[in-house]
Amino acid sequence: MPSDAAPTEVRLVEIVFPDHCNHLGSLFGGQALAWMDKAAFLAASRFCGRTVVTARSDRIDFRRAVRLGEIVELVATVVGVGRSSMTVRVSLSSEATPGAQAELATSGEFVMVAVDAAGRAVPVGRAIG
Repeated sequence: MPSDAAPTEVRLVEIVFPDHCNHLGSLFGGQALAWMDKAAFLAASRFCGRTVVTARSDRIDFRRAVRLGEIVELVATVVGVGRSSMTVRVSLSSEATPGAQAELATSGEFVMVAVDAAGRAVPVGRAIG
């Protein structure tokens, strides 16, 4: 039976190439943040059916290094809804080889705001659930 509920989760998969790495051969933190922000954007915009912009990122925790060649999976979940904003929790896990056990590497929350064509905040228009 189809659900009228908005999708609250988005998953992305990336692979860490040399141009994503820092001088130590691990994923550059700025690249991890860019992927996380992209995942948050996709989750929030799908949830509300509008264009969204990033208003804030909160408490980004880098737990372990992600190495060159590892597969990265990002999971972004809308966990809160305000009038025009959505809080999106994002986790970035990696696996050293295909099929290996994935380990959490980075996590954080992003606040995304629904906007109109002029860039003004507009109501999200739906709730979680």
